[in-house]
Amino acid sequence: MDAMEEELKCPVCGSLFKEPIILPCSHNVCLACARNIIVQTPEGETPPQNRCSSDYDYLDMDKMSMYSETDSGYGSYTPCLKSPNGVRVFPPVHRHCSITCPLCHCSVSLEERGLRGFQRNRLLEAIVSRYQQSRAATVKCQLCDRNPVDATVMCEQCDVFYCAPCQQRCHPSRGPLAKHRLLPPTPAQAGTASARRQVTCVDHEAENYSMYCVSCQTPVCYQCLEEGKHGKHDVKPLAAMWKQHKCQLSQALNGVSDKAKEAKEFLMQLKNLLQQIQENGVEFEACLVAQCDALIEALTRQRAKLLTKVTKEKESKLKTVKDQITHCTMKLRQTTGMMEFCLEVIKENDPSGFLQISDALIKRVLASQEQWVRSALEPKVCPEFALTVNTDPLMQSILQLDFSQNKDGQEAALLKQMHAGDQKEEESTGAETSTVPPAPLLQLEKCCMRNNSATLAWRITTVQALPVEGYVLELDDGNSGPYREVYVGKETICTVDGLHFNSSYNARVKAYNSAGVGAYSKVVVLKTSDVAWFTFDSTSAHRDIVLSNENQTVTCNSYDDRVVLGTAAFSKGEHYWELSVDRYDNHPDPAFGVARINTMKDMMLGKDDKAWAMYVDNNRSWFMHNNSHTNRAEGGITKGSTVGILLDLTKHTLTFFINKQQHGPVAFENLEGVFMPAVSLNRNVQVTLITGLEVPKSNK
Repeated sequence: MDAMEEELKCPVCGSLFKEPIILPCSHNVCLACARNIIVQTPEGETPPQNRCSSDYDYLDMDKMSMYSETDSGYGSYTPCLKSPNGVRVFPPVHRHCSITCPLCHCSVSLEERGLRGFQRNRLLEAIVSRYQQSRAATVKCQLCDRNPVDATVMCEQCDVFYCAPCQQRCHPSRGPLAKHRLLPPTPAQAGTASARRQVTCVDHEAENYSMYCVSCQTPVCYQCLEEGKHGKHDVKPLAAMWKQHKCQLSQALNGVSDKAKEAKEFLMQLKNLLQQIQENGVEFEACLVAQCDALIEALTRQRAKLLTKVTKEKESKLKTVKDQITHCTMKLRQTTGMMEFCLEVIKENDPSGFLQISDALIKRVLASQEQWVRSALEPKVCPEFALTVNTDPLMQSILQLDFSQNKDGQEAALLKQMHAGDQKEEESTGAETSTVPPAPLLQLEKCCMRNNSATLAWRITTVQALPVEGYVLELDDGNSGPYREVYVGKETICTVDGLHFNSSYNARVKAYNSAGVGAYSKVVVLKTSDVAWFTFDSTSAHRDIVLSNENQTVTCNSYDDRVVLGTAAFSKGEHYWELSVDRYDNHPDPAFGVARINTMKDMMLGKDDKAWAMYVDNNRSWFMHNNSHTNRAEGGITKGSTVGILLDLTKHTLTFFINKQQHGPVAFENLEGVFMPAVSLNRNVQVTLITGLEVPKSNK
């Protein structure tokens, strides 16, 4: 019964009801609480001692004596009231009183009877009493004057609980009471006595309720009917209306019971769902960890293989150099010995003896000299290793590793249930509608993301009477906005370029034929790369531009400045990239920045109004846009320097960095539109593009 306790609490005091009364809105409040929430509205000036007539419930208005000037014979006398105990009080000046329901806030005016005009909810009072008794360990005697003791018996006929002394005094087992049945008291029996007692009329305390006024929705007695208060009302027997309303309540309870049963089942379903989510989450985490461990293990194995190759290459180089050292050492020793011998021969003063061996010695010296040719004095191997590992694609794949899957399965199931009714309705409209193509099935194993490009593939699972004529691929704006068509055609695979970086797109596809357009496929979520990976664009570069290193390194054949753009285009978000200065001769002034796709390619970047740049030499730099030079800053570049470009399209600003430090103030503001990375240089400069970098922390 604990769940029912909230129904038994007063909305004002929050405790169990005590002497509850029924307000016209059918809500209940305690009688004492009702007195506290009465609102009084005076009609004109009233003395502070005047109170609402409902506060004079202790006065019997029929027994009051009202004195006036004509009654007493005195000149001017203030009317007064006399209470039954003889105390004179000032009569209440009329004031408008009302009470507002604390639950529905419905206000009702009090009549002359005040709170006594509201019916007392005896049924609720009995239920509260029974509820309290059911929670009590024992039942108290109902006849003890003070400090009731525990009851020992209950009379089944009298519906009264007695302790032993009161039972001997008031209910002896003799005479007419000898036939009454005395039972041991139980808490469940408490409260039934008041429920089975006949309730008397509020207006006629000697009369019991016997009829029910349907118009007033209140029980009445015969005397109420005789007085004519309900003469023209629809009055019916109390017992018949009692049974009728019980039947109606039972029927209503059956409906609520069914809903409660459904709610319990739904609650159990939610609890099971919690457990399933927990279990599936643990399983999915374990699977993810296993997949990542497998990747790490494969990378470890590949690292071992590569290290083995490096070790072999190192050992081969070392062996070659050691063999060359041994051979050179031996030849040097031979040459040194021969040189020392020749010097000793030259010291001799015997001409004939010298001439005997001089020809042979000269030949040996010349032959030894020929052995020390240039190739013999050059190392056979270089210290650098001719092994190159390009980890950029792998690093890019790792950084782009993310979940590419359908939306939550539960949502898909709900959508499936919601569309089930629509599908049935479509099936019943005729044979022509059934020829509309079904929803295509996205082939997730063929769908992929690369940088800011998305490739999607789909197929039709069932054969239709009418062939599919084409498909419509739709993507949202990357911010859960409206969908837009990005492809219409017969192909079942499509690549969409130019998406925003660090964004999640929702994609869907539908098919159409001569009968109409079919349903959408399930939605797939596509996550673009968090950072931008791009190269220089060889197709739009000036013809004097020379690209190498997979279009990541650029120089120029001309002494004039030439422009090259990047392959990425930015219109929102924060993006940062760097350029490493590989060669810097004769103090040129290359320019770095961003530009529109149609900027001039045969002049320095920033000369026209379609480029925003910083050009820099070995000592200083300037910002330039539309051939306007601003913000000269000390500090330049040399070979090995790095120039960073930060394009913040959230703040619409462009900032430059040299060697990881911000160079000058914010260069340009209020940037709107689409921008591409850009560089201008001549043949004295060579730079390498570095992408996939995070935004500098100072800007976050």
